[in-house]
Amino acid sequence: MQKTIFEITKMDCPSEENLIRLQLDGISSIANLDFDIPNRKLTIYHSGEIHQIETSVKALNLGGKKLSTEQTNQTEFKKNTNQKRLLWSVLAINFSFFLIEIVTGIISESMGLVADSMDMLADSFVYGLSLFAVGGTLIKKKQIAKLAGYFQITLAIFGFLEVLRRFLRAEKLPDFKTMIIVSIFALIANGICLYFLQQSKSKEEAHIKASMIFTSNDVIINLGVIIAGILVHWLSSNTPDLIIGSIVLVLVFQGAFRILKLSK
Repeated sequence: MQKTIFEITKMDCPSEENLIRLQLDGISSIANLDFDIPNRKLTIYHSGEIHQIETSVKALNLGGKKLSTEQTNQTEFKKNTNQKRLLWSVLAINFSFFLIEIVTGIISESMGLVADSMDMLADSFVYGLSLFAVGGTLIKKKQIAKLAGYFQITLAIFGFLEVLRRFLRAEKLPDFKTMIIVSIFALIANGICLYFLQQSKSKEEAHIKASMIFTSNDVIINLGVIIAGILVHWLSSNTPDLIIGSIVLVLVFQGAFRILKLSK
């Protein structure tokens, strides 16, 4: 048995972890994957040559770089029984936030909230792929990935067209109060999640650490929408809302292209 360590510079949340798992699924020489998201490291236990594995990791364009390969006597690996439960929990949180933000974003005419809802939906796609394709063939997983990726790109294109339309035409200012209030509730929810994760007896496990990083990234986006809401009111302009919306939509595009890579 061999142990190869990769540095994955763009792996900063469970979304990238699940993409890597889906990409490497089907390579029979892999015995176990051990993710260290806080340090952006991936340890792969495998037999035979590393070439196919290395090529698959680099194909995702997540900054994958092989650091070392060495022999190991380890043949037994701890099974993560909480993986599926964690995936369901994160999927539920993301999809709930998607529903809340898409409804309030449309009502308040805030592109920041609408774009953030799309980002939540994009992450939900990744978790859904990991859950609903479990046990399926590699071809089935690639077909699901292609469908999810194109749907996500379609949503992002419509989002950018709406941002452009609002830039070019005088539009009613978004309801800054709704922007701020909804984002504050999202911050509170993310704060509660972080608290429970910190109190968890399994907080040292890779998946729990990954969820903490993922939730922390959501907090940053929520803060961005809050600041945009304040600037909308202060400047009497919808430009800050459109700017934060555009930034989040770029993240949605990036996620979609990563998913599409799985379908090739």
